Amino acid sequence: MTGNWAGNLGPNQLEENWIASEGSTLMAAVRMTGADATSMFEMITIEEVDGSLVLHIQQWDPGFVSRTETAQKLELVEITENSVKFEDASGFGMPTLGYSHPDSDTFIIHVGQEGGGTFDIELKARSLWK
Repeated sequence: MTGNWAGNLGPNQLEENWIASEGSTLMAAVRMTGADATSMFEMITIEEVDGSLVLHIQQWDPGFVSRTETAQKLELVEITENSVKFEDASGFGMPTLGYSHPDSDTFIIHVGQEGGGTFDIELKARSLWK
């Protein structure tokens, strides 16, 4: 998952920067930009807890205005060599959130929808120093 990933999300660009695991934690800094402005920041952590993984995610609008009162907590439900899936444990937010890495240049975010199904966002590898 580590690396700099970016792709289009409608008229916007979504960028995820995953930092290598250290201290039993993996983390990402995310931003959405479009029309020469930033519309969202996001922080994601995946921590090893009691022999499993827990993901916390929180978003902010510009000016560091939180979109939610607290971070959403999701717990691990499935992990393979190239994918991971988490399920909501907070009672709000996304029902599920997953990631897959089918090849070295592709990173896919799988966002669970309230009525079922998944919305996939495909990102491509890029240099952090473009």
